Amino acid sequence: MKYLLIALLSISLTTIAQDEPTGVRFFEGTFRQAMAKAKKENKGIMFDAYTTWCGPCKVLKSKVFPNPELGAYINEHFVSIGVDMEAGEGPALANMYPLEGYPTVFFLDASGKVKKKVLGLPQGGAKELLAIAKSIK
Repeated sequence: MKYLLIALLSISLTTIAQDEPTGVRFFEGTFRQAMAKAKKENKGIMFDAYTTWCGPCKVLKSKVFPNPELGAYINEHFVSIGVDMEAGEGPALANMYPLEGYPTVFFLDASGKVKKKVLGLPQGGAKELLAIAKSIK
């Protein structure tokens, strides 16, 4: 009985640990709400401008953003938001933040001023994006 209890506890803890999100956590809400959250928490904003048809955007989402080291840093210093630039508030944001291609990752201050723009998929992956994020002052 004792071993069964230990096994069940071990399985449930493993399940809980797997449910913990790793990597970059994206804010669920509007861009304006993300800005308000960033101001309140004294953080910057990481704005992922993507489209649904963009292959490199999908790689960024599936291979770069899930990186635990990148996520730990970004989540501590930025409110992250991903916006499909062809839907919802995307076209209006494209007027505010002109794009040259997809994906484009903007690092903004809490008032929305561009601090750094990263065009395309970083060739160095999560490591390169982390170095860029750490260079933002």
